[in-house]
Amino acid sequence: MTHTRAEIITIGDEILYGQILDTNSQWISRQLDDLGIRVVRKVTIGDNETDILYAFARAQKNASLVLITGGLGPTNDDLTKPLLAKHFGVEIKLNEQALKEVTELFRNFGKELTPTNRTQAELPVNCTMISNKLGSAPGMWFDENDTVFVVMPGVPHEMKGMMTEIILPRIKERFSTQLIYHKIIKTTGIGESWLSDKIKTWEEQLPEHIKLAYLPSVMEVKLRLTASGYDKKQLIADVEKEIGKLKPLAGKYIFGYNDDTLEKVVGEMLRSKGKTIATAESCTGGFLSHKLTSVPGSSDYFLGGIVSYNNAIKVASLGVNEETLNKYGAVSEQTVNEMARNVRKIIGTDIGVAITGVAGPAGGTPDKPVGTVWVAVSDNDETRVLKFSFTKNRMVNIEASAKVAMNMVRQRMAEYDKDTR
Repeated sequence: MTHTRAEIITIGDEILYGQILDTNSQWISRQLDDLGIRVVRKVTIGDNETDILYAFARAQKNASLVLITGGLGPTNDDLTKPLLAKHFGVEIKLNEQALKEVTELFRNFGKELTPTNRTQAELPVNCTMISNKLGSAPGMWFDENDTVFVVMPGVPHEMKGMMTEIILPRIKERFSTQLIYHKIIKTTGIGESWLSDKIKTWEEQLPEHIKLAYLPSVMEVKLRLTASGYDKKQLIADVEKEIGKLKPLAGKYIFGYNDDTLEKVVGEMLRSKGKTIATAESCTGGFLSHKLTSVPGSSDYFLGGIVSYNNAIKVASLGVNEETLNKYGAVSEQTVNEMARNVRKIIGTDIGVAITGVAGPAGGTPDKPVGTVWVAVSDNDETRVLKFSFTKNRMVNIEASAKVAMNMVRQRMAEYDKDTR
């Protein structure tokens, strides 16, 4: 059986102008995915008759389920309802149930129903009304020519209430669907193309019902495995089997799954091994500390940090040697080495991690261009230092620096298990 194809259409100039963010289509997509319905297209249309009618006609041809939000208000710029009537070639008439509900809504607010608001009870004659318990605009369900059109208000809480209580159960009854199961494998420390080369043979040998997608972001590449079928337990088992085959190829880059974050994984490793950590930051300005302490319970292992943005603070608070700064500069292997070792001793932790670099957009030199970052991780046994070359974008550089620092801690913590064997 093929997947049910769905299309989501959001209507409103305010979305195209960037005045509001379209969160509706994202939320709807997640709900449909849970039902095993695949969204094949999302479209945002302005308040223009020609464009809206074209979108309706194209969706009718390409999808078996079309979900529309927006444009259901009572004013002249709300075009969705009259254009649906035009698309289907039907009249709009007063719906008695809709009138009853909208009248009761206004009565509950202590107001009389105005002639303008009364028009919200007028619906295309070929639709089934969907009650809106949270607003004045009813939804509509059309089942025409093997395609279902579902129309909802653009107000997010009204749309979600309607979807949850009425529409999703009805969709589940109307369409026979396969299950869709996703699992995200999170990697760091390797770029997308390099990772792709490493796992190419594995990818080519995936079963037909399991698909792979690469989702790159700052210093991370997520691998999404999507399995389709009718037995969820079997789908989960199939995906886990493939992950087992992947680990020998890319295991050292895998740090977590699904909602795992580097800060969460590193925190769990620190806690499980009874280790504590301190930070010394320059170009990241405390961002690394922020990420580590964003995890609930981080006080178990994070004891403190020093933001030594200025060289004088590096000397006074971190104890970096002035000669080191004068000879090698703040952005250097020697300086970051001292920062990591000294913060560990000053705060009294098992691990010290330090970052110094040129975040940009200014401050770069020919030998230390913007994006040059040094990171060090120090414990009782050794201090490891690595140099990185990132981008010209300041915020990307700050985020990337924090992530590589956490990954260096993760890698060192993983070695503790080997050291104790």
